[in-house]
Amino acid sequence: LAGINAGLFLEGRDPLVLTRDNSYIGVMVDDLVTKGTEEPYRMMTSRAEYRLQLRQDNADERLTEIGRQIGLVDDERYEKYQKMQAEKERIYAKLRSVRYKKEQIAAVMEEKGETVPASGIGAEEFLKRTPLTVEDLIVVDPSFKDEDPFLLRRIETEIKYEGYLVKLQREIKEMQKMEKKKLPADLDYNEVDGLRIEARQRLNDVKPLSLAQASRISGVNPADIVVLMIWLQKNKL
Repeated sequence: LAGINAGLFLEGRDPLVLTRDNSYIGVMVDDLVTKGTEEPYRMMTSRAEYRLQLRQDNADERLTEIGRQIGLVDDERYEKYQKMQAEKERIYAKLRSVRYKKEQIAAVMEEKGETVPASGIGAEEFLKRTPLTVEDLIVVDPSFKDEDPFLLRRIETEIKYEGYLVKLQREIKEMQKMEKKKLPADLDYNEVDGLRIEARQRLNDVKPLSLAQASRISGVNPADIVVLMIWLQKNKL
């Protein structure tokens, strides 16, 4: 990350800032900046509040477009990524269009202890059932055996955790709104009326880039953020 930003600096471009919702290195950098550390920093999944999205199987979806924008992803690799995304959408469309009769699914579902719907079940809904896997789907419908197993696994994960992922996306959008609210680099937080002394000290020490980053600083509580938001609005910053 340091090397990337050194290169961008030489080109006169804005620095790359990876965030908590798109990478573990973004979590690490943000933690070190906002919280500091007195011991060697250990990157653990428990540190990431959006870890359900930070999976190894979707790293390309999280970071390829970013890499493309700054010139790290060449045409060949980007074309491969686009083809994979198109293939993924095709498999999703297939899952949503296929429906199985009761007699087609009964044996597999009963073996897994699942209630067999009298009216049958769609392929996507089939995978949404916790005990049922891609392997079970292939038993029911051998045509899926010809699909990319990596993509099938990724899609299965997304389908099974859809409810959690939708909720996570809402939280991320709220966080991104706060990330867009940039804070002046030369802002003297001693001038912000209503901030606690500790909050002023920590904000002046860290000099957060955004309101979201300020909210994550150790020693700055939600009430301080509200005070800061009101002050920014009042001063039209």
